[in-house]
Amino acid sequence: MSITKFTVALLLFCFCFSALGQSKNIQADVAYLKDDKKVNQIPYFDHRFRLDAQLDEITLLFYHDAGAVPVILVRPDGSKLRINNYPRERVEWYDDVTFDMIKIKKPMPGPWQVIGNVSENSEILVVSDVRIEVEPLPEVILAGETLKVEGKLINGNLAINDPKFREVVELDVRFISTNNAAYENFGAENVLLTTFRDDGQELDEYSGDGIFTGEFELTIPAGEWIPVYRVKLPMATRELRQKPVILHKNPITIRVELARQEGENHLVHFMIDPTYVDPDSFVFQGKITYPDRQDEPFSIMEGEGTERIEPFPYTEPGVHRINVSAFGKTKNGREFRLVVPEFTFNVEISDEELLAHISEINSNSDELDMEALKAEQLKAQKAREAELAAKAAKQQQKLWIIIGVGNLVIIVLGLGIFFVLQRKKQK
Repeated sequence: MSITKFTVALLLFCFCFSALGQSKNIQADVAYLKDDKKVNQIPYFDHRFRLDAQLDEITLLFYHDAGAVPVILVRPDGSKLRINNYPRERVEWYDDVTFDMIKIKKPMPGPWQVIGNVSENSEILVVSDVRIEVEPLPEVILAGETLKVEGKLINGNLAINDPKFREVVELDVRFISTNNAAYENFGAENVLLTTFRDDGQELDEYSGDGIFTGEFELTIPAGEWIPVYRVKLPMATRELRQKPVILHKNPITIRVELARQEGENHLVHFMIDPTYVDPDSFVFQGKITYPDRQDEPFSIMEGEGTERIEPFPYTEPGVHRINVSAFGKTKNGREFRLVVPEFTFNVEISDEELLAHISEINSNSDELDMEALKAEQLKAQKAREAELAAKAAKQQQKLWIIIGVGNLVIIVLGLGIFFVLQRKKQK
């Protein structure tokens, strides 16, 4: 194509785009180029773009090479906006390592240009009304449960699928107590549960697919909570508040029947509250930690009803710890996994074991080193002598105090008698 034909084509493109900006069918603040599945973006050609007269405010996002200096914006009249020189009453500028975010009120209509190390094939994203859309939480949620929540970022009415955008925003979910005195979480502080991610790690399935995944354990008090999803941008914060949810108590409680001697088993009972769950669906996976800190894993794969019983051998007295996860279904068929709070029980030493222990100590005492015994006796004697010396010093101190007080009384009496005699002589 000749230079002349190229110039005519370029002018025709600009004319058509300007006409689109004036069209009454525009559904967003900016006329977006909507072919090739490109949305929420200003048509961008050779670092140039056009802003229409209808814009009251626009936020532009420019990706650039990591560590590059901030971009420079050239307005239609040729004047420039720089990171260190812009009208602060009309412009906000956030400079990051990999992007510049610039908010402009009443931008000058016409062709703009960006100067800088803008990333190759970069497109200018218009950030107008970013928010997050998240499916409501399940109807029945349980304390100790681990939940997976997925959300999508929406800009205006269009989804943001730009993988680079996750470097710009922070997404998190918080639970805020309704302070309902009828529930255990009355007066509880706000809880940050998790941060959403789109990096293909943990429960996030695919990196950069525009679906942000949050995973959180509900290890918080049961009660009434308000889920709050927060989108934090460098220059703005958006919140999505869902209706209050009831976090029900953990349905698993544990009790134990203690064994008293070797050859017997401790019987640990896992009790299932069937109010919101199907007790027949439960399986358990956990471990027991014995007093000598040895761990033994266990699993309960079979069973029906509201109770499972697992035997553990008697090993020795002391504190035993049980940590277990439960897997089951709610009554409406939703599968879940949850962590049961740690359960501990203490096996006290029996009378027979105590007598045997004392006997062992006595038998070993005959074999003590005589020198060590003499050293202990000498140490005890020195301690007694030190105690007697301290008592003697204390008695001596009391004696000196008595003598001092007695002398003071005598002096006072003598002075009193002297003054009385002097008065009689003067009369």
